Amino acid sequence: MYRVSVIGASSFAGGELIRLLLNHGGVTITHLTAHTSAGEKIQSVFPYLYGFMDQTIEELDLSKIKADSDLVFIILPHGKCVPVAAELAAAGIKVIDIGADFRFRDGAVFEAWYHVGHENHPLTKAAVYGLPELYREQIKEAQIVGNPGCYTTASILAMYPLVKEGVIDPATIIIDAKSGVSGAGKTPSPTNLYGEANESVKAYNVGKHRHTPEIEQALTEAAGRPVTINFTPHLIPMTRGILATCYGSGVGVQFGKDLQAIYEKYYGSEPFIRIQEPDVYPQTKWTVGSNLCHIGYHYDERTNRIIVTSAIDNLGKGAAGQAVQNMNLLLGFPETTGLMAIPQCP
Repeated sequence: MYRVSVIGASSFAGGELIRLLLNHGGVTITHLTAHTSAGEKIQSVFPYLYGFMDQTIEELDLSKIKADSDLVFIILPHGKCVPVAAELAAAGIKVIDIGADFRFRDGAVFEAWYHVGHENHPLTKAAVYGLPELYREQIKEAQIVGNPGCYTTASILAMYPLVKEGVIDPATIIIDAKSGVSGAGKTPSPTNLYGEANESVKAYNVGKHRHTPEIEQALTEAAGRPVTINFTPHLIPMTRGILATCYGSGVGVQFGKDLQAIYEKYYGSEPFIRIQEPDVYPQTKWTVGSNLCHIGYHYDERTNRIIVTSAIDNLGKGAAGQAVQNMNLLLGFPETTGLMAIPQCP
């Protein structure tokens, strides 16, 4: 039985992570920390855990965590994770950062988009980007894993095969994505008030959303040359879910069966990706409470555009579910352990 701890356990992603870990069977939770909720029982913060867990949230004490943890999940404000992760890694403890500090190869890119300082520690370059479908073997050997963002997971999984195979022009990629309000976290904001978000859809952070360079980083690796995209996120009045609709101009391929073959080549054996039949387009409801990513595609002959839709649960495959998937790889569990729940319906 492996021992795991969660730093920043009171967030939405923290609650979902705890739920998944309790259902895992191969790990035990030794420490839960959160500054704002220290001293409270976890079921006071997340009442749905009542009767399943009776653990008190602690202030962060790395000496205690190092003494009895094999792996630590970190969910801290942007720019705060690196020194914590470095101390844990020096003690031989595996780390999964559910924040953004270890998602970029270069800390300067992080600083430019997140507008906070970043300790560009050597571990930043050594960390592995935690998208298992693309980097599975590297994750298995990693000390620190940077868990991807929610918009980025849906977008990269949708577009990576097409860019890698050269059947889409990377210079023409446009991504229009929509998220439920849980993606903004628990900190109160006028934007996320029920009266503001309900019965309304809006674009935000147009041209400057911080998941943009994360998507570009992965697609640049796929293309073998710099890729710049247009990414526009939208807030939609639902609790959880991401739908990314991605567009790009086709390049020299016989579409239809060829697109299906490309997605089957990359994802046909992936346990958490569902490739739809031609002209079937996923809905966020198909993913709620799961670690699944549904992908649908269409080739528009009139405009020579490939259109790909990708749906995930932002708290599942977009955060906590993917973190557990990475944990399974790091600790040697079957990758699907604790993650094969059928999505909630309706």
